[in-house]
Amino acid sequence: MIDMNQIFANTFLSLFKELWMFIPFLLLRFYLKSSRGKGKLGEFAVNIKTKLYLDSSIYHNLHDITLSTKDGTTQIDHIIVSIYGLFVIETKNMKGWIFGSQNQKSWTQKIHKHTNTFQNPLHQNYKHIKALQDLLHLDDNQIFSIIVFIGESEFKTPMPPNVTKGGEYLSYIESQEKQCLSSNEVKQIISIIQNNRKTQGRQTDKEHIKNLQSKYSNTSICPKCGGELKKREVASTGNYFLGCSNFPKCRYTRDI
Repeated sequence: MIDMNQIFANTFLSLFKELWMFIPFLLLRFYLKSSRGKGKLGEFAVNIKTKLYLDSSIYHNLHDITLSTKDGTTQIDHIIVSIYGLFVIETKNMKGWIFGSQNQKSWTQKIHKHTNTFQNPLHQNYKHIKALQDLLHLDDNQIFSIIVFIGESEFKTPMPPNVTKGGEYLSYIESQEKQCLSSNEVKQIISIIQNNRKTQGRQTDKEHIKNLQSKYSNTSICPKCGGELKKREVASTGNYFLGCSNFPKCRYTRDI
């Protein structure tokens, strides 16, 4: 007599073994589509290009640096230290049309009919620069802000020269030819940053996100993606809350 239960169990087990092989790939794909995954992928791309195309004996690349500040922490994608100054890089892995100007509070990303807002990355990087200046006591002419967009994006408004796409940031760095730091100062700066940075890892990232949420608790800026928080209503109860304008990509909410 045929045992149908056994046949079903064997078939299910066989399918499960085959599908199990694809689970890591599915998880990786999901992670790379998340805002965190996209950010890490963008940072990785900049890290590789920096190592390949900048002379490592002159330009010293530090990445994923979290520093303590007076009001919490700040997280910096890349710091390139050289005798020509510090280059502080904020990466944005985005696609679509990008609209913005130097003084705007928020910039806009448009993909077909969908529009998202995000914090002006120049303002975001300014906070990183001030944290480094407090730590290292550097003048404005010794530190440079650079924004690097990675991905299939296109600027639809004029951008300043330090807002770049792809590998254009390399030319911007190499265009700074006036020495403003000695070799000994470069070594000291690297040592100070390394000694003051927090340990890389998920726990540090969690603490940083918690600090951001506390910092922006009384503002209209989303601490997760930099979008605008807007007042929303729960249809079933009539209660109100603040939701990110980039929903459903970003699902951050805050009670009112």
